[in-house]
Amino acid sequence: MTKNCKPPTKNCQLIPYIAQKNKYYPMLEQYDLHNLMVIDIETVPQYKTFDEVPEHFQKLWDLKTVHQRKEETAEEFYERAGIWAEFGKIICISVGIFTNGRNVGLRVKSFASHDEKELLEKFSVLLAGQPASLILCAHNGKEFDFPYICRRMLVNGIKIPSQLELSGKKPWEIYHLDTMELWKFGDYKNYTSLSLLTAIFNIPTPKDDIDGSMVGKVYWVDNELERISIYCQKDVVATAQLLRRYRGEELITDEYITLVGT
Repeated sequence: MTKNCKPPTKNCQLIPYIAQKNKYYPMLEQYDLHNLMVIDIETVPQYKTFDEVPEHFQKLWDLKTVHQRKEETAEEFYERAGIWAEFGKIICISVGIFTNGRNVGLRVKSFASHDEKELLEKFSVLLAGQPASLILCAHNGKEFDFPYICRRMLVNGIKIPSQLELSGKKPWEIYHLDTMELWKFGDYKNYTSLSLLTAIFNIPTPKDDIDGSMVGKVYWVDNELERISIYCQKDVVATAQLLRRYRGEELITDEYITLVGT
């Protein structure tokens, strides 16, 4: 933030800054977890095989990935197309909300569909029912989940919800939290996976029968969308637990975690 940045207004309790010598320092523990939504998305290539990709897009894919492919052909590299919003699509969005009660809980729901537009519309309706100041949290969300959702919404002709819209906003008006960015502590060269962070913070995670690199095959070959949805929900739980660890708080026990079907 520059020296001319203004501190949060009195009405905004979500941007946790403390004034000290004309600077503002983020304090993670001041975030209201009950006004925060943890999200995770799963993406796959738009087509089952490279041969099914329209010829024009095959050429564009070839150009887009020429530096990443090294010795692989465009066809061999296509299994990774889900990483790019221009060549992939979203098949699942899982969201988690912290719940009140005697003990803090977590309620997780998934939006999963073969029809990407239908999925995104349902997610948009969910956000429309939430305050514009809702904090969105994801692991690597600022680099992947948030921009990917916005791009696919535009492609599908869906208006970007206010919680995801960045245009025209000041930095302190953007309520996005990224657990990977928080772990960087200013080190822009560092990438740390969610699985590694859950391991070092002793966050129990079930052994999955799939990982992120297998989602495309499980979707296109095995046709098991529900299996992917469960995997996505587990990442939401892991991210929520990691956020608790960052704040020095106890983990949420399994009995207070509710998984809701699609």
